Amino acid sequence: MIRLEGVCVDFPGGNTGQVRAVNDVNLTIRSGEVFGIVGTSGAGKSTLLRTINMLQRPTQGRIRIGETLISQASGRELRQHRQRIGMIFQHFNLMHTRTVFENVAFSLRAAGKSRAEIAQRVPEILELVGLSERGDAYPAQLSGGQKQRVGIARAIANHPDVLLCDEPTSALDLETSASILALLKNINRQLGITMVLISHEMNVIKSICHRMAVMNGGNIVEEGDVFDVFCAPKHPFTRQLVQHANKIDLPERFYRSDKGPLLKIMFADDSVEQPVLSEVAQRFQVSINILHGNIEYINERALGHIVAQISHQDGAQAENVGAALAYIGQHTFGVEVVHE
Repeated sequence: MIRLEGVCVDFPGGNTGQVRAVNDVNLTIRSGEVFGIVGTSGAGKSTLLRTINMLQRPTQGRIRIGETLISQASGRELRQHRQRIGMIFQHFNLMHTRTVFENVAFSLRAAGKSRAEIAQRVPEILELVGLSERGDAYPAQLSGGQKQRVGIARAIANHPDVLLCDEPTSALDLETSASILALLKNINRQLGITMVLISHEMNVIKSICHRMAVMNGGNIVEEGDVFDVFCAPKHPFTRQLVQHANKIDLPERFYRSDKGPLLKIMFADDSVEQPVLSEVAQRFQVSINILHGNIEYINERALGHIVAQISHQDGAQAENVGAALAYIGQHTFGVEVVHE
């Protein structure tokens, strides 16, 4: 378990002589979970992440990993504690004059492992990250995704309890990012390592994390299970991030159409599996034209969005549309009229 208590980080600058990058953060990260911290650039998330292994000392507050008060450690004691904490970086931070094998072995040598231990451990960890055939290659001969796999191998070589992930996919394309996130998820399942991952992309958090916190201006503005945050965000800033992640761009003609209201319908959990729209069409004699639909599973819970246009059928009352909207609202997670 990782516990941050009243953590603040100040840097020199500003009108008052200092700038507060992290303000009074209180977080509890459970053992074995993947915890995400999301926010825009400058929100303070990277600074906060670096306080967990004391690469950035907090100005105020305490940080515990298990029973260890790591925020008070220094010197040899801190170096020993850091061996329990792996870290992977946005831009890989590999040693370009050393092979893949040597890059991974470096962290083991720093921990005082013998040549025999290194010779056994490095091939094991390269196989885990899918690089068993690339041990003799140099970083310049690797793709971006392969470089990040080396970074991951180096970070977990010493069997850490905690893995800190600083924007691990932001330098990668979409397909490679997905493969790296799948690898991290697999490592979490296999090894039970507690992971703290920061990103400015909500979809990255959604794809891998169990719980999350949202940062804005150095503050934690919302915290909770990933599904709950995406399903029902409470803070205005979080709602803005979720809306951006779920943004749907329809052709302008649908907003000028006289074919009826344009709806955004949200489904969650059991309502995803119910034939709500077909029941509405039959019961109220309305036509529903689905323009966009998406269902995804967040930590095995279903969440879906549909954009549709609704109108009454020939011979039916115009009031039927209003009744249909009320029925949809009662039997789904919510309906929003985005254009009359």
